[in-house]
Amino acid sequence: MVFASYLEIATISTADLLHSWLQQRVAQEQLTWLDQKREQIQTTANTRVFFSAFSAVPRYTGKNDLNLTPQELKAADKLQTGWFPKHWSVDQAARTLLVLSLPQDDTENYLKTLAQVFNAADVGELISLYRALPLLPYPEKHRARASEGVRSNMTAVFNAVALQNPYPAEYLDDLAWNQMVLKALFVGSPLHLIQGLHQRANPELAQMLVDYAHERWVAKRTVSPELWRLVGRFANKAMLADLERAIQDPDPVRQAAAVIATAECPLPEAQQLLARYPILQAQIQAGHLTWNSLSHR
Repeated sequence: MVFASYLEIATISTADLLHSWLQQRVAQEQLTWLDQKREQIQTTANTRVFFSAFSAVPRYTGKNDLNLTPQELKAADKLQTGWFPKHWSVDQAARTLLVLSLPQDDTENYLKTLAQVFNAADVGELISLYRALPLLPYPEKHRARASEGVRSNMTAVFNAVALQNPYPAEYLDDLAWNQMVLKALFVGSPLHLIQGLHQRANPELAQMLVDYAHERWVAKRTVSPELWRLVGRFANKAMLADLERAIQDPDPVRQAAAVIATAECPLPEAQQLLARYPILQAQIQAGHLTWNSLSHR
């Protein structure tokens, strides 16, 4: 079924939306196989069909990118705030459909089945599952699972949880959130792709990031300019000294990031520091130098 208007998205379920995308991107034979498996999963108490189908999905659908249109991405966000499946593949959408087909009336059995598929999943399957977290029922029950994904030593799995995923910002506590942000820096994942990054900023995280910057400097290594995104609002006088050091970096992007962070600091000393860099200060005041513009450099 192809939906005539995404303006009617309020009447569409997540499964319907995923199915409409797949209908336009896979052959009818493959879609029929998927529909048959969904029906079997919904109507039988035996989970073997689910596990075998979940594993077999790529053999039937392939792994091409969904290549969603701007309209389709808007429909996703309208259905589930923050859902941004821009980089999803066809098999990830199909696997999510299968997970959403599991009977959900018995919470204990549902969570047990979900735990089994997580525990047996390979890397590709884990990426699908973690990307699907914001769409699953009983979202508050998946906090420990999300925290486990954050601790993964596989960067692709970590990114599936941390990047372009609304689940962490909404459900992780500050400890898990702070660890996720710090790890993103450590593994080189872009902070600007973490949803809710600025809304979840906090003083403890700011201190952790400054401590991390000190470690990098001692080791004579560069500090990511994105680190300062979460420091400025909470900077004390000691942190201002660190920001001044960063402003003096010869790299223009790292310098600009430190200047933006300094401009966000409420201390009067921050404005005094900023005044020593009038050209950059003027760019900030004119709205030409922002975190958004910096992330596109």
